[in-house]
Amino acid sequence: MDVVVVETTQLGDPSYLVHDGTVALVIDPQRDTDRVETAARAAGVAITHVAETHLHNDYLTGGLILARDHNARYLVNAADNVAFEREPVVPGRAFKVGRLSVKPVATPGHTHTHLAYVVSDPDAGTGVRLAVFSGGSLLYGSVGRTDLIGPEETAGLAHDQYASVRRLVAEATPDAILYPTHGFGSFCSIGPASRIPASTIGEQAASNHALTDPDEDHFVRHLLANITAYPSYYAHMSPLNALGPGPAILDMPESVEPAELERRLEAGEWVVDLRNRVAFAASHLRGSVAFEYGMGSSFTSYLGWVLPWNQPLTLLGAHADVEKAIRDLARIGFDSPDAAVGVDPGALAPGALLVQYPITDWAGLMRDRAPGETVLDVRRTEEFSASHVQGAANVPLHELLRRVDELPTARIWVHCTSGYRASVAASLLHRAGRDVVLIDAPFREAADAGVELTGAASG
Repeated sequence: MDVVVVETTQLGDPSYLVHDGTVALVIDPQRDTDRVETAARAAGVAITHVAETHLHNDYLTGGLILARDHNARYLVNAADNVAFEREPVVPGRAFKVGRLSVKPVATPGHTHTHLAYVVSDPDAGTGVRLAVFSGGSLLYGSVGRTDLIGPEETAGLAHDQYASVRRLVAEATPDAILYPTHGFGSFCSIGPASRIPASTIGEQAASNHALTDPDEDHFVRHLLANITAYPSYYAHMSPLNALGPGPAILDMPESVEPAELERRLEAGEWVVDLRNRVAFAASHLRGSVAFEYGMGSSFTSYLGWVLPWNQPLTLLGAHADVEKAIRDLARIGFDSPDAAVGVDPGALAPGALLVQYPITDWAGLMRDRAPGETVLDVRRTEEFSASHVQGAANVPLHELLRRVDELPTARIWVHCTSGYRASVAASLLHRAGRDVVLIDAPFREAADAGVELTGAASG
């Protein structure tokens, strides 16, 4: 058995191509299925089976389209209520993919109907003999979050998760390689998720708090205490996955004409500038907002979290960045955005006003901030509680659009952990007519610059 990992680092979610050298099973494919097809061609295998561990909450699946395109069997839990034809999977009822044996295991917790797949190869040779594809059940260092169904279900699902990971470990051997669908950077994980690139069932049994904690109630209390906010677009993913998403539309659109771009800006439509935050602050089209592209997983998650769902969207930036952003956004259902291609905003809309706002560091804050001016921390509440600037206000980035009116009218100095979220927040505030300064500096450097901090980690 060979396992090809198809990474989606922007969301922290890998998909898997599992094959015996001739035929392949694909597990939890993303909507842009061409990447999986490229992997299958490179391996010289035919895709005959496509399986879902669960109805995903953080991305749109490519499973239905991939199965149809390859005349493959589409395997979805028999208990899932879906609007498309599938092959219903029954936990415990194994099936074959070539010489590979695949056993579905009921692992409720992340969702009620969650499955994991234990795949074995009786003739592995130098390949993988036993692999566990755990979806959002057992992760590296932790487990999948249990609060995505609803608040009334969270505690019960946490208890289910505790039992499920033990059931999964019992189905495998310590040397079985673990392949979770949610990795570091995914908001579907909870607790002390690890950055490690690989692990085994035995390693997790010895180190994962879900397996080492002998007290189920203590584990559940710990899990619930560590629940944090998750992106608003998650609310749309599972219902769309149950309907069966169509193919990702990845075509590059024609560049929007200058007059039309100017009209969109005047109308208050969402025009997203993909350039780096320094260039944006120095000169940008009035009414546009900054979502810097190329910053790891930040772009997709935060754009989908911050901007309203299903509204017209226009991307501004270099051709390569726009092309990649279209692919990223298709994974979360932001389909077919328009684009104005170019890195000179003045040339994209010559009739629109160019504006700017200042950028500084922590020393600049200490030097230039006037009395009565607000320091705004746009990190999440748990980050703020751990340590923050003395006297700072906290409005998490994902809450900013609906809470702008709560902020004082004086100049606002905006920061986060690295500068990415602060750059988005500064652009939103500037768009709303506020006087803003972006603190583009790591929070860890604040104390060394003489900024007074408070909170558990301030010392």
